[in-house]
Amino acid sequence: MAATGFSVGLGNIWRFPYVTGENGGSAFVLIYLFAAFAIGVPILMSEIMIGRRGGATPPMSMREVALASKRSPSWAWLGYLNLLTGFAIAAVYTVVTGWVLFYLFEALWGGLDQLDVATSPDYFNALLADIPALMFWGALPLVITGCIIAGGVAKGIERAAKCLMPLLILLLLSLVVHNVFMGGMPETLDYLFSADFSKVTPATVLTAVGHAFFSIGVGMGAMMMYGAYLPPHISIATSAVVVALIDTSVALIAGLVIFPMVFHHQLDPAGGAGLIFQTLPIAFAQMPAGGLVAVLFFLLLGLAALSSLVGLCEPLVAWVGERFKLRRIRSLVVLMGVMAAAAMTSVLSYNLWQDVTLFGYSMNWLMSYLPDQFMLPLGGFLIALFAGWFIQSSEAKDELNISSPRLFALWHLLMRFAVVPALFIILLTGLVVQ
Repeated sequence: MAATGFSVGLGNIWRFPYVTGENGGSAFVLIYLFAAFAIGVPILMSEIMIGRRGGATPPMSMREVALASKRSPSWAWLGYLNLLTGFAIAAVYTVVTGWVLFYLFEALWGGLDQLDVATSPDYFNALLADIPALMFWGALPLVITGCIIAGGVAKGIERAAKCLMPLLILLLLSLVVHNVFMGGMPETLDYLFSADFSKVTPATVLTAVGHAFFSIGVGMGAMMMYGAYLPPHISIATSAVVVALIDTSVALIAGLVIFPMVFHHQLDPAGGAGLIFQTLPIAFAQMPAGGLVAVLFFLLLGLAALSSLVGLCEPLVAWVGERFKLRRIRSLVVLMGVMAAAAMTSVLSYNLWQDVTLFGYSMNWLMSYLPDQFMLPLGGFLIALFAGWFIQSSEAKDELNISSPRLFALWHLLMRFAVVPALFIILLTGLVVQ
């Protein structure tokens, strides 16, 4: 559940439904499902396998597994890349999570009730311009995440996962039931699930493969770290399949939560942050019991975001403790202090530094592009390359413990000849397009 909580984030809830509707509905879903299980599951298995085999933080696990396969210990630098990627993403992610908590607070006391098409964008822009408010709300997710991580693996992360994930799914299903009675569901089902193969192009396939990779959450050190905590008797293959299934299911159900409200109130189903923070609040203001629905919705988003933030920060906390011989609480304080400073850079990129450029690019664009479009696919590609071509088959077979030789051979073939080329294309496309 902790690994699933990390995978299920804001991208599942605001990006996947929109991308599905814009790329052929169920035709896209079929391609995505194939990509998730042919590419996402094998590389997820690989990252968990490396973590459990190494039994330590990503850099040390990479080093130990490389040595066991008679490879250079310099592969440890890939673990450092994963940690750096996770840190960079978390610095931006905590600020966005702060937006969610702010809107949750506003929904609780009725601050969203009067929003309309004219005032909703101004409301969101006012938040981005308010530096003290952004700093407070950007720091709050780190405090909550720190409290969870401070409890350790069993009493902190495990206990939180057992509470957060069932609550998240319960909230999702409750909002779906609400939408069935409120209207907009037929239009949503048509938008998401009517197969339109005329919209399927090579770019659609690439989008599906890319989203499958990004959504499952490899390349950031979290899955490797959770793999290090995974008991030997737990099946890695089963765990990876379950994570992929729940991750995909939540993304599809999220479409049944968001778009009925959008279509029923004749709003524009735009993607990204604009849909969540500018469009949906208008729907909440117009519907009966909209204040309660807004609270449930932003609580849902907050739970998804916080569970992902825990996964991003845990390997960093563990590495700080391992590297500097610090106890968990001290390493947590050090990490959160550095993370808060990095998050403040993200905060300022929305206001004071919005016109500051580096190499012709804005600070906000660089902080999003570098980790998402370059570091993450590069790390994922190198993990796939390492697992498919550099780990000895006997080492991988022993740790994966797949009973069927044919299934192990299938995993090995997929890693070598499907996952590695696909991630290389994703990496190359991200560089060329930008």
